Amino acid sequence: MLNRWTRLVLRHRGVVLIAWLALAVLGLATSGALESRLSTSLAVPGSPSQQANAILAAHFGENVEGSFTVVVPDGHARAGRVEELVARAVRVIPTGRVLQSRVIGGVTYVEADSRWDLTRAAAWTPSLRRALAARGLAGAMVTGPAALQYDVTPVLRGDLRRGEALALALAALILVATLGLCGAVLVPFVVALATIATSLALVYLLSHVVAMVLYVPNVLELIGLGLAIDYSLLIVHRYRAEMRAGASTTEAVVTTMERAGRTVVISGMAVGVGLATLLLEPVAFLRSLGAAGVVVPLVSVGAALTLQPVLLSWLGARGLRSVGPRGVMGERDRLRVGWTASTRAVLRAPRRFALAALVVVALCATSLWWLQLTPGSLDTIPPTLASARANAFIQRHVGIGVITPLQVVVIAPVGETWRSRALQGIQTRLATVILSEPAVSDVAIGIRAPYVDASGRYTQIFVVASPPFGAAASQRLVAHIRDVDVAAAALPPGFRVLVGGAAAQGVDFLTRAYGAFAWLVALALALALLIVWRAFDSLALAVASIVFDLLSVAAGYGLMVAVFRFGFAADVLGTYRTAQIEGWVPIFIFAVLFGLSMDYEVFIVRRVREARLAGQSHHDAIVAGLADTGGVVSAAAVVMIAALSGLVAGHVAGLQELGVGLAGGVLVDATLVRGLIVPATLALWGPGRPRTGDPASPRR
Repeated sequence: MLNRWTRLVLRHRGVVLIAWLALAVLGLATSGALESRLSTSLAVPGSPSQQANAILAAHFGENVEGSFTVVVPDGHARAGRVEELVARAVRVIPTGRVLQSRVIGGVTYVEADSRWDLTRAAAWTPSLRRALAARGLAGAMVTGPAALQYDVTPVLRGDLRRGEALALALAALILVATLGLCGAVLVPFVVALATIATSLALVYLLSHVVAMVLYVPNVLELIGLGLAIDYSLLIVHRYRAEMRAGASTTEAVVTTMERAGRTVVISGMAVGVGLATLLLEPVAFLRSLGAAGVVVPLVSVGAALTLQPVLLSWLGARGLRSVGPRGVMGERDRLRVGWTASTRAVLRAPRRFALAALVVVALCATSLWWLQLTPGSLDTIPPTLASARANAFIQRHVGIGVITPLQVVVIAPVGETWRSRALQGIQTRLATVILSEPAVSDVAIGIRAPYVDASGRYTQIFVVASPPFGAAASQRLVAHIRDVDVAAAALPPGFRVLVGGAAAQGVDFLTRAYGAFAWLVALALALALLIVWRAFDSLALAVASIVFDLLSVAAGYGLMVAVFRFGFAADVLGTYRTAQIEGWVPIFIFAVLFGLSMDYEVFIVRRVREARLAGQSHHDAIVAGLADTGGVVSAAAVVMIAALSGLVAGHVAGLQELGVGLAGGVLVDATLVRGLIVPATLALWGPGRPRTGDPASPRR
């Protein structure tokens, strides 16, 4: 099938090039518009926090996500005047209004919101800051969810540009070192550019259906860069082998796509399966990453099957000749020599090598036992941002919890009102119980707006926690208020309590995301098993492949925790030190790394099967397969690590964690797992009877 498809593509190469050029232009044109459709919302539809936030919106006119915290230092002597000036400044935001204000230690804190969603509210941040300065409050600082999103967005944009520059430079050095200074080096970059631009265009269209998270461009472009270059490099490597065997350009392209192209399709399916499972997550944040992520392998495979053969046909034999450095995979493939020697060494003592590699992988994964999760953190944003400086000021003077207060909503039975003396006593008792919690620094109640709605049936208690948003103590506080404090306050029957606010939203985010994670892992494993079983024509080998992939994922998790929690190599890498990992990161790492690990295994094992089907002995087939693919898989892994370095070099903790976890997993997978454990396992299994009907058979 791929034979006929490739010949069809080559007959219409002009149409193919024009189509990809149009897609690339469309992607570049829409990339700027995509940014305005991104958000950092952790909202979980149907969760208790979302129910509370819906009541706050419907009955109190409040919007948790589109809110701001204004901090005015030294405002005690003129507190009333300061509050009035802030209220006037807030009116510059359409629908903007002050919810509450307080003076603590001579500092005025004002909570304000609007009816805009997070993305649109964030756009009003500079207007609010200018309005405060125009009213004589030049020292006022603005933070809160909307201001944080506004300040972080350009940081992500700058990180992406620097990350891309770093990744491209490293990838270019690796490709030249691998292939030599020849025209073939340009092919992976052209394919990567077309893949990324087209993926951006598709994600922009998807953003009208699925809410996209702020991290999508960084994740899509850098992982897309690595994946597209990987696929292209693997195909170029096979094409060069076919050309050296004496085939004509057209026949070399057709044979390459029939064999390496088939493997790319299977590999793309494996990567896509892992990411597609995220579409079943009940959390919009993760669904958006899954929707954007699954586009990348699909477009990468599309480019590999259409654009790549056209570029190779124009490359010809001349494009393979080096004009300078010949590269380690030049005429005398030094990587092939090295992999031949290392594989023969493994085959002489497979049990010893397998055991040693498994011990090292286990050591890499050990830190996994100390993994703690957070929905997010205010401590791991660049300290130079205006909102970060406001956060630091608040933390020094009163506690970071002021920025993200819990909002406890209590619903009275029909016909009751919180303005009655009896219900005021209940309100006070509940507030007192909440204040007795060790993690609570302050509570605020009242019988008028914003504490009681117009009907009188709904009341809210503002709770300021001592620990920061996302901390383990903050998560426990939400659970205590939901599960313990209500009973301790002895609320009469018929009353209902909900907890809203950012901290409660974060708890529900983790609960829902990880409640579904085990099922998604099981689904990904089952689908991958079917794909690999079909590819290898061996159930035992498919099961072993799944186990190998899980080893790489566990090692990636462990290395990530070692770097961020225990500080291993953190100074060298320039990463944050934090006890908790952002909750979305391990889930996304599994989805990506599981697919990448399967990707590399498919390339290696299918090459071993080709050698076996060609009549080589079991051990010789293992050596030939690893020698043919080990070097190019290693180069592809190094290119992927280089692309991921763009995430590590950024200033946002979650993306740094993602980069370290993925890069660590890829490194372990390409060296210990594929270089030692896989050949040792194949050797220990012993020879199997080759099947001439295998789709990889060279006799077809």
